[in-house]
Amino acid sequence: MRIGVVGAGGIGGFLAGALARAGVAVGVVARGEHLAAIRRDGLHVESDLGTFGVRVDAAEDLRELGDFDALLLTFKAHQWPGFVEQLAPYARAGTTIATMQNGVPFWFVREAPLASVDPGGRLGALFPDESIAGGVVHVSGHVARPGAVKQSGGLRYVLGAPGGGTSERVEALVRTLRAASLEAEEDGNVRATVWLKLVNNAGLNPVSALRGLTIKPMLADPQARAEVRELMEEALRVGQAMGVVAGVDIDARIAYAARLDDVKTSMLQDYERGRELETGPILGALVELAQRHGVDVPRLRAAQAAL
Repeated sequence: MRIGVVGAGGIGGFLAGALARAGVAVGVVARGEHLAAIRRDGLHVESDLGTFGVRVDAAEDLRELGDFDALLLTFKAHQWPGFVEQLAPYARAGTTIATMQNGVPFWFVREAPLASVDPGGRLGALFPDESIAGGVVHVSGHVARPGAVKQSGGLRYVLGAPGGGTSERVEALVRTLRAASLEAEEDGNVRATVWLKLVNNAGLNPVSALRGLTIKPMLADPQARAEVRELMEEALRVGQAMGVVAGVDIDARIAYAARLDDVKTSMLQDYERGRELETGPILGALVELAQRHGVDVPRLRAAQAAL
């Protein structure tokens, strides 16, 4: 299997490195100094699998790298407009794509498409459910320097068919990731798993960015922790109104997050670097769905406005 990783940052760079180390043919999409360093010196990884370096094909445009059996989409979901043109030929070829991004993915709601995620429904028209593996990432990572990524937080990756049940495409990806020593698993109800990750992101990311705090000090502060909890509660209520998830112990989820390695959320990383924030897929989609399903979400609206 030849795999393309679109977005070779902390998550994608680690995946590409782990796969290439296991002998999988890998091509990555990167930009700027990071791309130049990967081409010149290879991709260097510091991770739960150890420290190692690999050589991978790399380009700014995926189309320069040729054909792939599957594509791991590890760029942030709000960055879709910058990648859709280079991904369109692979959509027409029926290539498997795995959406390994935070927030509500474009395939989650197709009628009517969410303006905050898929304005005009262009992505939904390109990629049918049959070609998609919905992904949930349970690890952390960042670019330590051009050409080098640092990963932590375990090796768990969840993949599932958007419509539920089993899928040969998903099974093939899971086998490939497992062969690279990654803890990949197939999920028969990935929609619920995506939503539960969204509940966490809806609380942790906005408060982290607005307060400028990493996970541990943020959750050690009573007021910040209360703000996280309120946002998570509203996100959970939206999912319950949609029939996606049932009850969940939010306090247990917060306690688990507080025990992990102290990391910067992806939104805080982007804020500090002056990059566009992933507010659309995380907060905008929640607010949009809350309105459709008659759920009052004042704290999510306030967080979106503040960011």
